[in-house]
Amino acid sequence: MTGLHVRRDGRSRPGARPLVLLHGWSCHGGFFAPQMTAFASRTLVLAPDLPGHGESAAFPAPTIEAAADALADLLDREDLSDVVLSGWSMGALVAWSLIARHGTARIARLVVEDMSPKVINTPDWPHGSLNGLDAARNLVFLRAIGSQWPRLAPATARRCFAADADPALVAWTEAEIRKADPLRLAAMWHSLTAQDFRPLMPRLDIPVTLAHGARSQLYSAETALWQAGQLPEARVLSFAASGHAPHLEESLAFNEMLGEQVFQ
Repeated sequence: MTGLHVRRDGRSRPGARPLVLLHGWSCHGGFFAPQMTAFASRTLVLAPDLPGHGESAAFPAPTIEAAADALADLLDREDLSDVVLSGWSMGALVAWSLIARHGTARIARLVVEDMSPKVINTPDWPHGSLNGLDAARNLVFLRAIGSQWPRLAPATARRCFAADADPALVAWTEAEIRKADPLRLAAMWHSLTAQDFRPLMPRLDIPVTLAHGARSQLYSAETALWQAGQLPEARVLSFAASGHAPHLEESLAFNEMLGEQVFQ
């Protein structure tokens, strides 16, 4: 395989930045349907399936680094510049890795959707996953992904959203993530939980919007505030009715925020 499977719509237009959307772990680019619908008539929108996920499931080496390099290749092949890059959960890790490995020459704005630069909690880092995930618990979960994914999928889907989220949205999410290959999910989980992008924060030379779900079951508001305190140019935008996926739970408000980046 030479590249990522990419869901695309629209075309480049004067006065509008291209929009690239990066999905979360166990998901795929189809989770950005509300954004594709909203922006396709006004600009080029790309939503790649990241390695080990969706139609890129067979992509070699499902790691954050491989995803970042594949994304860099995609931007080069499309010759895109002035891009608005929006990373949801794992997608934010891929965005940070892209910047760390390839710089920001093609990126104008970054949106980080409900994510921590370091997922694993340690004695000196309380801003990882809200479930208290530490190295020991992560090893247990990592083994379970490969052997028990059908049993883990329902809880994983529920934790993507606020506790009282639309049951139809949760059910659709569960059905989609059940399709993922557990062994490739485990490989990517191993990679994503090894990442630590805290040192990158002060060096980011583009504006960053930190889109936090106020009812997230995965990351706290303090996680976003910590990042804002480290970044040269950042704002925190809280979505009051959302959990971990504001782009789905409050798609109209999320799209309004994206529009400010795309058409500014």
